[in-house]
Formats: sequence, C-alpha cells, structure tokens
Amino acid sequence: MSKSKITPEEALAFHLEPSPGKFEVRATVPMTTQRDLSLAYSPGVAVPCEAIAENPEMAYDYTNKGNLVAVISNGTAVLGLGNLGALGSKPVMEGKAVLFKRFADVNSIDIELDTEDPDAFCQAVKLMGPTFGGINLEDIKAPECFIIEQRLKEEMDIPVFHDDQHGTAVICAAGLINALHISGKKIEDVKIVLNGAGAAGIACIELLKRMGARHENCVVCDTKGVIYQGRTDGMNQWKSAHAISTKLRTLEEAMKGADVFLGVSVKGAVTPAMVQSMAENPVIFAMANPDPEITPEEAHEVRPDAIVATGRSDYPNQVNNVLGFPYLFRGALDIHARAINDEMKIACAEALAELAREDVPDEVALAYGKSLSFGRDYIIPTPFDPRLIHRIPPAVARAGMDTGAARRPIIDMDAYELNLKSRMDPTASILRGLNARARAAQARMIFAEGDDPRVLRAAVMYQRSGLGKALVVGRADDVKAKLEKAGLGDAVSELEVVNAANTAHLSTYKDFLYNRLNRRGFDAQDIHRLAARDRHVFAALMLAHGHGDGMITGATRKSAHALERINHVFDADAAHGAVGVTALLYKGRIVLISDTLVHEWPDDQDLATIAEKSADVARHMGLEPRVAFVSFSTFGYPISERAEKMHHAPLVLEERGVDFEFEGEMTVDVALNTKAQAAYPFCRLTGPANILVVPARHSASISVKLMQEMAGATVIGPILTGVDKPIQICSTGSTANDILNMAIFASCKIG
Repeated sequence: MSKSKITPEEALAFHLEPSPGKFEVRATVPMTTQRDLSLAYSPGVAVPCEAIAENPEMAYDYTNKGNLVAVISNGTAVLGLGNLGALGSKPVMEGKAVLFKRFADVNSIDIELDTEDPDAFCQAVKLMGPTFGGINLEDIKAPECFIIEQRLKEEMDIPVFHDDQHGTAVICAAGLINALHISGKKIEDVKIVLNGAGAAGIACIELLKRMGARHENCVVCDTKGVIYQGRTDGMNQWKSAHAISTKLRTLEEAMKGADVFLGVSVKGAVTPAMVQSMAENPVIFAMANPDPEITPEEAHEVRPDAIVATGRSDYPNQVNNVLGFPYLFRGALDIHARAINDEMKIACAEALAELAREDVPDEVALAYGKSLSFGRDYIIPTPFDPRLIHRIPPAVARAGMDTGAARRPIIDMDAYELNLKSRMDPTASILRGLNARARAAQARMIFAEGDDPRVLRAAVMYQRSGLGKALVVGRADDVKAKLEKAGLGDAVSELEVVNAANTAHLSTYKDFLYNRLNRRGFDAQDIHRLAARDRHVFAALMLAHGHGDGMITGATRKSAHALERINHVFDADAAHGAVGVTALLYKGRIVLISDTLVHEWPDDQDLATIAEKSADVARHMGLEPRVAFVSFSTFGYPISERAEKMHHAPLVLEERGVDFEFEGEMTVDVALNTKAQAAYPFCRLTGPANILVVPARHSASISVKLMQEMAGATVIGPILTGVDKPIQICSTGSTANDILNMAIFASCKIG
C-alpha cells in the first residue's frame, strides 16, 4: 500500500455515495408472498420464540445471534482525534463493522452510547446482551476502558473484547514471537521496554507476561518516566501492577541494553541514540499512529541489525489489528463462546506467527507487487493473506474448547476449515491483485473526456492512489473550473492537461491519420477536424504514438460511438478480432459475459474467437477459464436453428486445440450450477462456468443490465480486448470509481 493522498472531499464523498454510511441490512429469507410474511412474523415466528424461551441455547440456531457482534463506543478516544463524542465516533464504528464482514464474514452493527459514565455504559451494554454473540468495545479512553471491560466480562456470558487493548496486544505478540525467533532469543530472557501505559500498552505487556516474559525484565514507561515501585505521581491500579524495583527513571536509561522496545505512545519518543544503546539484534515495535516513535529508516541508520515494526501500512511489518479481531471473533462465535480468554488470544498470536513463517501464496505476492518471505522485513502476515480465514479461527476455537469457554464445541475441525474457506468473497483478492499490478506498472493513463467531472475525479484518484500519471484531454481553464467546483482545486497543478493546441505532435498525428483514412472517404479537412477536435480520436492518436500507455473513454458518449472513433486509429472491430467482455461481480462470484461491445450477430467462428479472447481476460484477472456457450437449449434440446451456432462453436474450439475448459450449448442455469451439470455426466466443465459466451450483443446487453438493475451486481466493463493497445470504454452511467476501475484494467493491460 502506498502513501496515497486522501483529500477531505474524497473521504466525504466515499461516505456519502452511493448512499450515506458504509453498510445496509438485507433479509436472508424470502419476503415476497403472504406465506413468507406469515413464517417470518406472525403467526410462524411464535414457534422459534417458544423454543428459545424453553432453551436459550436455541437462539444460536433460530436467530442471527451466533454471527452478530456489536461494535460499541462512547467516542471518548476516537483514533488519534480525542473525545469526539458518541455521534462523532459513528463513522469509525461503521468502518469497524464492515471490517468484521469483509475479513471474517461476521455480521456486525455499530452502537454509539451517549454517556461517559462507566456505570451507565455498562448497564446499557449488559441490557443488550441477549441480542449479540459478542461485544467489541472501541475507542473508549483510559482508565474507564479498563473498568468497563472488566465489569462487562464479569457480568455477561458472551465475549467482551476491547480491541484497542487486546487487538494490538495479539498482533504485537505474534510479531514478537517471530522477531525473537530470528534474533535467537527467548521471551523469558529478554529485557522489554514499553513506552505508553494506556489501554494498548498495558494489554501488550500483560499478554507477553502470560506468554513467559518475566515481570522483573519488563520496564514500563509513561509520560512521567519509568513506573517503579514506590512511585505515586500519575499512578493508577493498572500501572501499579507493572511497577518494578529499579533505579531506572527515564526512557533513555531504560533503553540501555534492552532487547525489545514496544511503543504505543507518540511520534519521536525514541531517538537514534536510544536505539544505538540497545542490545544486539534489537526488536523495535514503534506502533504510534499515524507516526511511529522512530521511523525504520532512522532506526536502521544506527542499528542495521534491528528488526522494526510499525503501525503504518507503508512500512514492512505492520502491526494491524485487522489481523486479529475478525478471526478471534469468528472462532469464538463458532463455538458459541462465553468469553475470549487469554489462551484464545495467545493461540491467535501463535497461529499468526506460524503463518508468517510459511511460504507466501502467489496471490499475496501479486497483491503487494513483490515477493514476500519470512525474515526481518516479514514477521507478520499481511492483512490480505487468504489463509487467515481458515487458519486463525480454528486455532482460536481449539483454545476455547480446551479451556472450557465453548458452549458448543466443533466436532469435525476439518469440515469447519473447509467451511471457512468457502465463506470469503474471492472477488476481493482478485481486485486487490489488479490494483497492485497497476501500481507496479505506473502507466501513463489518457483520460479522453476531461470535460466531465466524473472523469476528472477518476484521474485525480488514479494519480493520488499511486497508480501512475494521469493525462487529461481537455481545456486547461475548463478542467480547472470543474476541479474547483468538485472540491479538488488543489489537484489542478497535479494533472497534466493535453489538447491539440498545446501538443507539439499534432502534425504527426494528422499525417498518421490521413494515411489510414484517405482511401475511406476522408479528406485533409476531415482529418484535421478528427485529430484536432474529436477527443476520442485525439486520445487514441496519443496512445498510438506512445505518448501514453493506456486510454479511458466512453463516459460521455455511447460505447458504439466511442468505438467507432477509436476504430479510425486502431483496428478495433470484429474483423480484426476485437471483443467486448463485461465482468459481473455478485455474491462472491465473478462471471464474464461476451461479447458485450463489438459483435452484433457472431457466427460460430466468431463465437470461438470471443471465447478465446475472453479466456485471456479471465487469466489476466487470476481466473482459470471455464467457458459455456449459452442458449435456450441444452445439448440439442429443444432443437432450434437459432441455437445451432452455439452448438457448433465448441466444435471450432476443439479444432483449434485451446487449453481451457469449454462446453455448450447449454442454458444459463446448467452453465452456472454444478448440481444441474450433474444431470449431464458427459459435460466437460469441472465446475460452474465463469465465462458465458452469448448468441448476440443484444442478449449480452440484456443479461448485464438485468443483473445490474435487479440483483445489484457490480459491473466492470465492457472490457475491450483484441486491440493493439490498452483501451477501455466506460458506460455513460459510470461513477468516478467505475472509471477508475477501467483505468486499472487498462494499466494491467487486460485486453
């Protein structure tokens, strides 16, 4: 991840569109008929109500309690912003709720309590206990957070977890296990210095002591220096528990000879001189956010042997709570746990540490744009490692079962792990990988329609996200005015605005275009108008001459018009093998539909070519192609002349000897459903098709728009493939984010 600049306007727009906030609630049961309503509510709902009243454990079977976590705060310590109040904390709590869903498929709801009274807070949470399977406390200031968590843990029979404390502690512990493994030291022998005796710091040192660190070897410091036995200034019961008998009084003194430094304090708290004074192979976890106590560059300048971690995503070894809390709760919920105890936290830390020592999957390396292997710069798994979901929760669940925290133990752990693997949305890793590839490519992207605010916002996002250079075709004064109106006036100086009046290459472009079109009825005056006044043609000419690496257009004109203009410069038509592929993302599945742009009524040879081009797109996206030629008939029934070409197209692919799975003709339900395919044992597909080749462009358009409007599927495309250069054509209804996605596809040279 990069140090991309996020403006206030972008952040506000993200939370405003397409609807205010970051999530919504959807029904998981049918709610269409009177019978559905009778089952969902009165009178049918009475049956599970009575069952639960008789046996409360049945709530986990008949309600969403077993997969529902409340994210609760009073807003007294929001991020690094201080006391913003309950309502001011709501965007953060919504964000935490969607992280639960994104990383561990845990349903979550945010609750903001408008009180700073610990008694009132605890009473409110306790009264809500029957609703939830777990409570995640967040952004509550110390020392109230200690009081609140302890009371709720004692009074409630579901897991209560203050992530600011224990989430940081678990990831810190995981990293320290591996850092000590590399440095050849044991936790019971090392001297640990902690700076920052707030919620996270106290939780870190307590967990490490449970894992074997010796009390006398742990020096805790706060803003007033070392916490020693006999000190009275600025003390409380939680600090006093970690006071030691020592003559050390300052952080500087404590750092001499220390093996480990843990920082959850403030920027600049540690100097290079302090690091210099540490023991051999020092471990430095500078976790202050947004800026660490000392940067890795500063630490390594004086101690090249140091192992350094921070809370930042733009440095190696990020101590990121998202590696912990989703999977801790996933494991705890799945055993209907009464609590998340220390053994479960330690199991989580040990499982994370073990995972980091294993070979890193290719998709992780692809997502981060570099190879990762266990060592000084990789001691903690990355948040997007797909193995986390099926490795960490089972470890947590086992620890919960072993310690008696489970109400309902998991009998078949192998089946549980398989179930976890199937829970997660594979589309997320695919899109993340594309982003990483685009960032590595650093393409100069030509945005042809610089007079459209959506295009300008996409261009700004492209550049500020570190994906490459944005070249905008338009008039400088118009671009400036539209950016300022969109609240992006500071981006005016960042974008390069290009047009026929300010390029030195116009005559070259016109000569090139004249040589292409002079035998197609275009004279010199026509050529001038096209090259100098048509932004689609001008942008295509820039691309053809290497003055950009990819091109985005189509947001302001119909795709057929944009394609016709591009075809003046490139061979972007059916005769030359161009194909349009649209990606549908829905409920964790990606299905490509072809051809959605170029071929009006393809014959069997065209259909075979469309399948081959679509397979290339699928592979670029990280999918193993499985092509289905779809129709209203399946393997010859019912018989129809219209379906005949869909029957012949697979025979053409057989003759061409392609290296991907294909089958047809078949109806869509057979193509997408393995159970339906089982009725045809000769079917060559080994799973649901992920590429649907349709009979004609009109059927492709109907399919895509129906899924978009009725099902709410995410649509990417049409992706133009089979053209010499990366060109992508957006739809006229595209949002700025849609346009950005198309730019990413162009940057990855998908097409």
